[in-house]
Amino acid sequence: MATYAIGDIQGCFDSLQRLLAQCAFEPATDKLWLVGDLVNRGPRSLETLRFVRDLGGAALTVLGNHDLSLLMSAEGFGKPGKGDTFDDILQAPDRDELLDWLRHQPLCHVEGEYCMVHAGLLPQWTAVRARALAAEVEAVLIGDNWREFMANMWGSEPASWQDDLEGWPRLRVIVNAMTRMRFCSPDGVMNFRVKGEVANAPAGCIPWFDVPGRRSADSVLITGHWSALGLKVMSNLLAIDSGCLWGGSLTAIRLDDRAILQVQCSPEEIRVG
Repeated sequence: MATYAIGDIQGCFDSLQRLLAQCAFEPATDKLWLVGDLVNRGPRSLETLRFVRDLGGAALTVLGNHDLSLLMSAEGFGKPGKGDTFDDILQAPDRDELLDWLRHQPLCHVEGEYCMVHAGLLPQWTAVRARALAAEVEAVLIGDNWREFMANMWGSEPASWQDDLEGWPRLRVIVNAMTRMRFCSPDGVMNFRVKGEVANAPAGCIPWFDVPGRRSADSVLITGHWSALGLKVMSNLLAIDSGCLWGGSLTAIRLDDRAILQVQCSPEEIRVG
């Protein structure tokens, strides 16, 4: 039995299948941990979503920003992204079942020494605290007023965490940190304007995982989201979005021994621009 953590798929279904073949993945005995962004920008989001859903207990995924964008778009909220490619899901005969399944997936998963989240954690949060905060969002996502949450989730403010935040602003900060953050100030003010390489960090900001004294440093964070960062393996960080969609590779790390397995993106899946 092996557990494989896999980076952002984003509809690159062919690359996923080749990577699973390289891993000799067996659903009956092995586990997949997926860092989110199952869909969008790649050519086969529908097949990807159906495949992961049908794996049942053999796969565990957290929600990424593109997964949440799909849920928002399905309800008519948010701003359409340039180059969105999830119309195949929205027009599928089983769209309601797929979207309902996606809505029930966690925002953060904590197990043993590991904490898996799509983007990152604010410096004030331990993994245990992050899991509790994620549960607040998850409860709303599966609750009766989840559509109202979709209508209020979009936006980059507030840009930092305060324990006394309430209502939609509180949930928005949790979602933004866990699904969108790359850079923040040492005291946890997020900056969403810059998406590129670490060398292009905005003034006063550093990568979230480099914040001195961040309280999640005693856990191993498994993340994706940051393709410009590339594969980054540290004692307490496995950042595994290696930019498959942009012509890079799709990466799996076998958690049992930290072996790295990769496949190059299929030519027909590469997105330009």
